[in-house]
Amino acid sequence: MDCLHTSNLTSLPLLHKGKVRDIYDIDDGHMLIVTTDRISAFDVIMPTPIPGKGRILNEVTRFWLHKLSHIIANHLSDLSLEQVLPNADERSQVADHAMVVNKLKPLPIEAIVRGYLIGSGWKDYQSNGSVCGIALPAGLKQADRLPEPIFTPSTKAAAGAHDENIGYAETQALLGKTLAAQVRDISLRLYQEAAEYALARGIIIADTKFEFGLDANGRLTLIDEVLTPDSSRFWPVDQYQPGTSPVSFDKQFVRDYLETLDWNKTAPGPQLPDSIVTKTAEKYQQAKTLLTL
Repeated sequence: MDCLHTSNLTSLPLLHKGKVRDIYDIDDGHMLIVTTDRISAFDVIMPTPIPGKGRILNEVTRFWLHKLSHIIANHLSDLSLEQVLPNADERSQVADHAMVVNKLKPLPIEAIVRGYLIGSGWKDYQSNGSVCGIALPAGLKQADRLPEPIFTPSTKAAAGAHDENIGYAETQALLGKTLAAQVRDISLRLYQEAAEYALARGIIIADTKFEFGLDANGRLTLIDEVLTPDSSRFWPVDQYQPGTSPVSFDKQFVRDYLETLDWNKTAPGPQLPDSIVTKTAEKYQQAKTLLTL
């Protein structure tokens, strides 16, 4: 299968090249987001792409944006890809990877919601019995379901740096009390509705991150990727067992492999072996099939 590691559109100016997405300027009100097959872990871009990954992330995000639109508006534009990329060759390069969106003012935080005790939350809990300053009951095991989902935002780090967890008071200082409460409440609602839907289809959404922006009228709007295998931890229900790091559909598979290496989690990232690439591509496809069919 062909891979899109980096897009190369000449008819639109490149605004930003992120870990996974290439963002192009269209006009004063619109951008083109191209989701590539790049994969990042521990905030480092791996040199090895995952075939089909960008297409799957694009399709899954579109699915959730439509499904959750009754909760909050999103950044999808009415403009078609044909309107913004009239050149057929350029359009074919990114056709299954691209999304035309409205330009918004992004908020300076990532809205993370955790429903299970895993990752940095598990390490936090082991050291002090809390996650991001939120006290939890004693005696919880790795991957246990939390008594209720918790909102644990983080800063948005610059390229090559690591995001940092922040407390709710710092979130209020960054956003103001009213907007911080709105972001928290909507994030929890989005997670809870999505988690219930996914659970009925064989997937546990252990945690996820949302990003938001403000439109010209100051209305909170959902942006970026939504509930994908890159922005979330997806576990198969039939293999879930607390007390261990669960088998996953998402890039936790890559993270677990990287943890076995003598690598300091800074760029450059190591090449991924073919076996990891193939299995990871299969995981992404399985997650998309379960969620969207």
